[in-house]
Amino acid sequence: MTMRRDVHDDLRARLHEAAGQHEPDRARILARVERGMMAEPDRQSHRATRPVLGWARIVGATAAVAGMLAVGGYAVASAVKSEPPAEQTVAVSPSPVKSPDATSRPPNSPTPSPGSGGGAPKETEPSPTPTPPAASSPSPGVSALPSVGVQEDGPVWSDGSVDPHSNEFWAQSNITLKTSKELTALTVQLRVAQTGGVTNTGAWRSLPEGDFTATVVEKDGFLVYTWVLKDGRKVPAGEWVFAGQYDHDRGGRDARKDTYVAVGTADGQERAVGGDFAATGQGGS
Repeated sequence: MTMRRDVHDDLRARLHEAAGQHEPDRARILARVERGMMAEPDRQSHRATRPVLGWARIVGATAAVAGMLAVGGYAVASAVKSEPPAEQTVAVSPSPVKSPDATSRPPNSPTPSPGSGGGAPKETEPSPTPTPPAASSPSPGVSALPSVGVQEDGPVWSDGSVDPHSNEFWAQSNITLKTSKELTALTVQLRVAQTGGVTNTGAWRSLPEGDFTATVVEKDGFLVYTWVLKDGRKVPAGEWVFAGQYDHDRGGRDARKDTYVAVGTADGQERAVGGDFAATGQGGS
């Protein structure tokens, strides 16, 4: 044991002495370090080249795919935009047929005369608010006048006649009214019996239109024409005509059931006249 320890001590002493005497070659060491430093970037560059090139390929492929997708999407969007919208069909209920205008001007027979009264001007004016023949009651404010069997009452005289220009399809009934006094109120009513196909085609009067309210209705088997003098208006002394026009079935028409009534006020006193028409009527009879 003592011998082996001595050998180790001796070897350690020699190594220590040799280490102390050793002088390192600094220039050689520096050269080797310098060469190693110069070689290291080349190796690192060589190692990095492969992954960089690999990533470049991946990125390039990805960009190409994205570009193709973008172009395809744009093409699809363009196709969708350029495609016209599909036509849609909407079901609607048919428009209702418009009924004839009740206030439209009805046809008039050419050149009807105002009747036996002579010189009264001829007019062909429909009532302002005619009612369709199907109406079953007079307009508000208009009622049927009671029958009067006298043609003359004081200063008022009247007559009913069928106009000579009537024909086998159309007729006009005239009421001639004469008054020697001014009238401050007046209501005239013509009742034409429904003998077949009797329908209103117009009405007129020789006095100013704006002075009267006129209505036409069908009631209880009669076509009823009514003229009412407006408040504040007056009928001067003279001879005046009120006429109702209507179609009827072909052939001569019997006017035996037709009647008229006129009720007016003269000098503050009410006057009433009325009567009927010829037993046989219009042209063709």
